[in-house]
Amino acid sequence: MASRGGPRAAGTDGSDYQHRERVASHYQMSVALKWEIKKLIYMHVGIWLLLLAQMCVGHLKLLPHDQVAMPYQWEYPYLLSILPSLLGLLSFPRNNISYLVLSMISAGLFSVAPLIYGAMEMFPMAQQLYRHGKAYRFIFGFSAVSVMYLVVVVAAQVHGWQLYYSKKLLDSWFTSTQEKKKK
Repeated sequence: MASRGGPRAAGTDGSDYQHRERVASHYQMSVALKWEIKKLIYMHVGIWLLLLAQMCVGHLKLLPHDQVAMPYQWEYPYLLSILPSLLGLLSFPRNNISYLVLSMISAGLFSVAPLIYGAMEMFPMAQQLYRHGKAYRFIFGFSAVSVMYLVVVVAAQVHGWQLYYSKKLLDSWFTSTQEKKKK
């Protein structure tokens, strides 16, 4: 088969080779899903860095407690949520299925579970804020429970989409593995 712009083999217009010039759909899907997951991982790292900064400022007393509240209990185990993202990134170069599965399982344990616990931990304070208008913890003048619920909602969406795309990527990789075994 000749180059795209160069001469074709004698006696053909090159159309008989078009089937070889297409990339298999599961490879295209793998590339697209990896890109989506990477974007979600970058968003997760941003959320993680914000929580880490809030924890450092709170514990090191860099700002008064009326400006930045001490962290809630759920934020400590959530710091481990960076591990599933790293495992996911490690799975990409060689399409390592075991790393991706470990990433998905650990995302449930270290990412989703602390978010659920955090929503339950902060619920009484949110009730008190919205029923009586009383807030006792603040982050730069905003109610800490409101700010942290916003963080929980955004983080839950990021992790939910990350798990969804990881499952689709896993299915794509299994398709390619099954086709290789058939040959």
